[in-house]
Amino acid sequence: MKFALTFFAFVIFSAFGQDTKADAILSKLSTKLNSHSSFYIEYTVNIKNEATGTDENNSGKGWVKGDKYHASFGDNTIISNGKKTWTIVKEEKAVYESDADEDDDESINPKRLMTIWENGFKSKYGKETTLNGKTVDVIYLYPKNPSEQDYHTVVLYISKKNNELSRVVLRYKDGTIMTFKLLAYKENPTVNDSKFVFNRQKYPGYPVVKD
Repeated sequence: MKFALTFFAFVIFSAFGQDTKADAILSKLSTKLNSHSSFYIEYTVNIKNEATGTDENNSGKGWVKGDKYHASFGDNTIISNGKKTWTIVKEEKAVYESDADEDDDESINPKRLMTIWENGFKSKYGKETTLNGKTVDVIYLYPKNPSEQDYHTVVLYISKKNNELSRVVLRYKDGTIMTFKLLAYKENPTVNDSKFVFNRQKYPGYPVVKD
């Protein structure tokens, strides 16, 4: 279950040098995202592994404001106030608490999903193609320290017209492929800070397990 929630989400640094064309596209996307004080996304995610027979589909929503975020993932919820992160797993009726900075490199939360390329990766431009009737640039990301990651490649699909992220695909070393499809993006929504605070009273009977 924690694997399914692990980003919230987000590739080999091989012999490829840093790609100027890819960097220019990603820099433009980062500038656009960083100009927003907050944003809201809706997405679907498919987790597939042919070796294990896994083929799961979920949907989710995410609100991001600075370093804070609140996300749903199927029946589960992830809340972070920028210092602590709480992963609420409905199936287990438990809450997992951790330091937010410990999750930065390994969890795929809505903030990291939308900015995954900004830290720890090198990029390579793939091609221009069509996705759902829209022209997109395909960019491959490879982690600088592949031995420290469970995945080896991240593939980004970025709309040429709107300069928006359309799809993120994570390819894991065990053969798992996690595909996030971005369905909606809203910039600068009004979000009360209370949304990023874990309220224990809303989850009676849920033990809080601190990592």
